[in-house]
Amino acid sequence: MQWVTRKNANVDRIACPWLIKRFVDQDATFLFVARDEVATVAAQTGAIPFDVEGVELGHVSGRCSFESIILKYQLSDPALAKLAKIVHGADVAADLQIVPEAAGLRAVAHGFALIHGEDDQAKIHLETPVYDALYAWCQSQH
Repeated sequence: MQWVTRKNANVDRIACPWLIKRFVDQDATFLFVARDEVATVAAQTGAIPFDVEGVELGHVSGRCSFESIILKYQLSDPALAKLAKIVHGADVAADLQIVPEAAGLRAVAHGFALIHGEDDQAKIHLETPVYDALYAWCQSQH
């Protein structure tokens, strides 16, 4: 299945593909397009839009997109819930202090964005081990 979001991904738009491939759709492919093209591309291709204004799998009711995906697909893993707080804090500037790990993830994600710019596929590839490691750490906390 295809998924589509805005290009020049950072925290949430890299964390979501990790979550989707690991727990929702292991064969997922991701399209990154201009903000104003997401709806059109979704309609033309059948791709599921995420992390864009006005979609179910976006920032809704105080949730970040990562949390919206967890809710939609009923992922009840306690380690994912802990990771979701980290991602939320790293993605939502006003909530950066929600858990101490959020600031570290924000710094790492922004560093990848500075190095790799708009190469969103490279960022997914390179940051996946970061999310694997954070998830393993979250599992060890329970």
